[in-house]
Amino acid sequence: MSNVEKHKRENKILLGFLERPALRWLAAHMPSWVTPDILTWIGVGASVMIFVSYVLTNISPNYLWLANLGFLLNWFGDSLDGTLARYRKIERPRYGFLLDHWVDAISILLIFLGLGLSPYVDLQVASLAVISYLLVSIMVYLITYVTGIFTITNAYIGPTEFRVLAIILNIIIFLSGEVTFNLPWLGETSLFTLVTGAVALILFLYFMINTAIQARKLKLLDEKRLERRLAKERENQDIN
Repeated sequence: MSNVEKHKRENKILLGFLERPALRWLAAHMPSWVTPDILTWIGVGASVMIFVSYVLTNISPNYLWLANLGFLLNWFGDSLDGTLARYRKIERPRYGFLLDHWVDAISILLIFLGLGLSPYVDLQVASLAVISYLLVSIMVYLITYVTGIFTITNAYIGPTEFRVLAIILNIIIFLSGEVTFNLPWLGETSLFTLVTGAVALILFLYFMINTAIQARKLKLLDEKRLERRLAKERENQDIN
């Protein structure tokens, strides 16, 4: 099994060509008093802001703009903390790995729970999205453990893209009001509920399909290792 300090990190996302240079520039220009831990807690505080903002949309849709600010701050804190640590060469691999993914789990719970408590998304659908996201997270951590490669996504869609999608949807709902559809079997359903349900379904399918693919790859690798070991044992027996 792999050592967390030797994990290889892969982050192939659609917006990577914009995000990576921006993060490097920000890391190079951060004041010395700003630490990775401060950035991490900015990300957590932003998740709380998003949760509160979505709940407050029951009072006024104007709070969707506050949620958008929360998503920007969440990106700033969550994405920059690791980049800053690597830029300053003060990485703490085990602590960082644990804290980063604990924060991710808490943040996604707050965001989707806030959505479910808003007037725009059914709470049950939001809960399914949380479950699907956490299943994908478990898959990623297990694959990291057995392969030593931490792959954020194989589908070019990562947390940054989800934040951008949420911001766009917030703007659409603010400008157009609550868009609803009357669908067979589902009845009257909001646009945000449909999108959240689609995200939940895509994440679940990704979890099932990618787990099956990775399991087959690992099975073949283990079978090859077993064949080599048995062949070596037979060779030793023939020599003796």
